[in-house]
Amino acid sequence: MKIYVLLIVLLAEGFSTKAQQDTGGVQPSRESIACHARRVKITEPPYNLLKVKTLIALIHSTDDQEILDQKKYLSLSFREKYTYHMIHGETYSQNCDAIPDILEEDKKIFAQLPDIFGEYSWSERQLTFFRANRDSVISLMRSSINADHQVGLNFKSVMVEINANEMIPLLIRTYQMNHNDHDILTVLMLLMKNNEYPEFMLSSSYKKLYADRESSYSSYLAFNKANQDLIIKRALDFYHGLHKE
Repeated sequence: MKIYVLLIVLLAEGFSTKAQQDTGGVQPSRESIACHARRVKITEPPYNLLKVKTLIALIHSTDDQEILDQKKYLSLSFREKYTYHMIHGETYSQNCDAIPDILEEDKKIFAQLPDIFGEYSWSERQLTFFRANRDSVISLMRSSINADHQVGLNFKSVMVEINANEMIPLLIRTYQMNHNDHDILTVLMLLMKNNEYPEFMLSSSYKKLYADRESSYSSYLAFNKANQDLIIKRALDFYHGLHKE
């Protein structure tokens, strides 16, 4: 098992440390546990959800995959396919290292999003669906977020996969309703990183979180108002730069 040790305490834009560190037997607080539950919660689209869940339950696993029979898949409507992909990962991708509990998860802004489906992930077929139907997928996510004022982990992950920069204003408005979904800030940073936005790429936040690719999945910034406001400001500047008349 990899054990991450706290090496440096940095000021400026907050503390950057390794999230997956040895907790020394200390148990996460109730607030941290509640935060983790929020972080891994997905949004279940309403489009014939029971039908789709029933089909998923009947899938026969083969060769480390859980893929719906092609004939049944093709019989689904577009929105049913959207629901299927959003709530089910077809490909097995076991993590060999056990991941320790994270302390004070509620006080951190992570560099990366959690895994969506545990030891499963989206297959290339599923990622192709999201990319090929980008506009429709964004429209359906937007409708759900406007209705529920929540952004599930699956929605966040899809936004990063399809580079949904146009969702930035809605993400910020949703975050500002309660300020407890810090992974929205993570999505904003990932969109800036993936688009190589210069102001972010040259920042100390980027260096702390993403300069070391191997450890970026476990790195974080301390959650505080200064970091929160700076991420939002940069994301808005990035968005407005993309949408100049």
